[in-house]
Amino acid sequence: MAGGRPREFDVEAALGQAVRVFWQHGYEGASLSELTEAMGINRPSLYAAFGNKESLFRKALEHYTDRQAVHVRDALDRPTARAAAERMLRGAVEVSTRFDCPTGCLSLQAGLAMGEDAVATRERLADWRRTGEAGLRDRFERAKAEGDLPADADAADLAKFVVLVAQGISVQAADGVDRERLLRMVDLALTAWPA
Repeated sequence: MAGGRPREFDVEAALGQAVRVFWQHGYEGASLSELTEAMGINRPSLYAAFGNKESLFRKALEHYTDRQAVHVRDALDRPTARAAAERMLRGAVEVSTRFDCPTGCLSLQAGLAMGEDAVATRERLADWRRTGEAGLRDRFERAKAEGDLPADADAADLAKFVVLVAQGISVQAADGVDRERLLRMVDLALTAWPA
């Protein structure tokens, strides 16, 4: 902030707290009072550092992507398509059942119940999910070209399957299903993987 007072708070820590509030209460359920209290800042500081609630959410989603949902990116670097699918699913279990975070997944928890005023945020979350699925689809297409997947495997269907199971994991975790059982479901889902 040129010419102004320097920020007196840790932006990364504040974003981490914003993630937690959005994850726990959803985008619309997270009030500015809850956000500022959790972040340890006042409203003028929130607006000066992050803009409005929507831009704060966008930055919180980036923070979540870079810190909690790293399995989505990591999955694409696995040596085989099956290993990519397994990393995506086991990562979904890890994120959805962390003891120090709300259960479920931010992209689902924050965006399922949104009114007309939050269309842009709902679309941002849908785009975030579609981007992850597209990355998997591309990874599976590469696996087909490399002979790691059968030539008749449908990369788009496999990506949709993995995302569908990962989202189901998030919902089940939010409902209280424990990590061990969810990991058994990952093992079961992977039995359907093409030979």
